[in-house]
Amino acid sequence: MCLLVNKPAGWTSFDIVNKIRSGLKYNLGIKKVKVGHAGTLDPMATGLLIVCTGKHTKKLSEYQGLDKEYTGIITLGATTPSYDAETEMDRQFPYDHITLKMLEQVRQSFVGDIEQRPPMYSAIKVDGQPLYIKARKGITVELEPRPVTIFEFELTEVQLPNVHFRVKCSKGTYIRSLAHDFGNALQSGAYLSELCRTAIGGHQLKDAWDMYELVERIESLTPVPNL
Repeated sequence: MCLLVNKPAGWTSFDIVNKIRSGLKYNLGIKKVKVGHAGTLDPMATGLLIVCTGKHTKKLSEYQGLDKEYTGIITLGATTPSYDAETEMDRQFPYDHITLKMLEQVRQSFVGDIEQRPPMYSAIKVDGQPLYIKARKGITVELEPRPVTIFEFELTEVQLPNVHFRVKCSKGTYIRSLAHDFGNALQSGAYLSELCRTAIGGHQLKDAWDMYELVERIESLTPVPNL
C-alpha cells in the first residue's frame, strides 16, 4: 500500500518510516516488511510525505520524480549554516532597504530554469558520507550548482522581515537554498524559518493521514495476507 502522511515538525522522514514499519511488523506479526518514503522532508518541515510498503515500494522512484509544491516563510536579515531554523543565526544583515518592488523583481528572477547549490546541511553523500555530517565537523565542500525548475513562486504575504510564499518546483529543488539565494539577491541575508509541503504531483496534503491517527489505525490492524 501507499500512504499519504502529514509529517509533524520535529520528526525525520526516517522516523515516519520506522514508526510505520515497526507498527506493521508488531501488529501484523510479520518478521520483515519493506517500507520507504518518496522524498525527504527536513525535521523542521511539515507536510506531505508519501510512504509505500511491500511491493508498492517499487513505485517510490515514480513518486520521487513528481513536481512538488510548498508554502512557508523566508526570514530576511540573517543567515544560518543550514539555511533554515535548525541551526543558530551566524550572520545578520540590514533589510530596511528592501521594498515591495524589490521583492517582486527578485521573485520574478527565480521563476523558470535556474541553478542552485544544495546546502551543506543535506543528505547528499560525498566520499560515502552525508554532507550534514561533514558540516557538523566544520568541513566545507564546494558543490557544483544543479539545474532545477521553479514553475511558480508567489509571495503571499509580506511582514518584514518575514516573507510568506508558495512555490511549485521540480524534483531536486532545495527550498532552503531558494531562501538563501533570495536573500543574497536582495543584498541582504535570509533563511527558511517555516516550510510545509502541500502537494506531490496530484497528491494533496488535505488527503493525508494525520500521523498520530495513522499510528492508532495501524495499532488496530489484524493480520492480513499479502501486505
